Amino acid sequence: MKKIKIEKLLTLITVAIIIFAWYLVTKIGIFSEIIIPSPMSVVKSFIDIVKNGYKGYSLLAHLGNSLGRLLYAYLLVIVTAIPLGLLSGYNTKIRAVIEPLVEFYRPLPPLAYYTILVLWLGIGDSSKIALLYLAGFAPIYISCLAGVTRIKEDYINGALTLGANRVQIFFYVVFPAALPDIFTGLRTALGVEYTTLVAAEMVAAVSGIGWLVLDASKYLRSDIIFMGVIIMGITGVLLDKLIRILEVRVVHWKGKN
Repeated sequence: MKKIKIEKLLTLITVAIIIFAWYLVTKIGIFSEIIIPSPMSVVKSFIDIVKNGYKGYSLLAHLGNSLGRLLYAYLLVIVTAIPLGLLSGYNTKIRAVIEPLVEFYRPLPPLAYYTILVLWLGIGDSSKIALLYLAGFAPIYISCLAGVTRIKEDYINGALTLGANRVQIFFYVVFPAALPDIFTGLRTALGVEYTTLVAAEMVAAVSGIGWLVLDASKYLRSDIIFMGVIIMGITGVLLDKLIRILEVRVVHWKGKN
């Protein structure tokens, strides 16, 4: 308990030092406000956009549009990549069908095939959701596959000895044993999807936090750019924290053996 408090204190001190250094640099005037805005100007921009919005959308609307696209694609990935990844690890025939497809597109930069998705689906949410789905599918699929292949054969043989069939082994042995890897994939996929979403909004969008940052850059509004980047960073940390909390509750035995 004491160790956790010390770590939290160190985190707060680190953040405070960064903010103070930021304030000091802008106060001395080493760089122009266009390059590095002061913390106060970023705060003022945040208050102004909260009150008046930006280009016809409120700040919550921009953030909501981004998170809506992200969560929709994320849920689609969860309900497809996890079952397919587990089944691929459990059945070599299924793996032979799916794995080559995943390995083909996985190394490709998401924006490389985003232009194709835009041609097929337009610049609306459909192309972005499809892009996020593809970006998030591979990390979860591979993590699930790795989790199954690392399961000790003794576990499966022990279940067979007790009379379990293949379906029972899958749900009561394979799935629980692969849960730590599944959550690793969930965290990785969320990060990949979030960065991909921001990049996609910068390429083709009319709303969203990524679009807000890009549009502000056209007018050299570094205060709005910094504000958008900070919001994206905080949002990403909070989303990852939610998954970690869920992991602690679900995989409560992790690290105890």
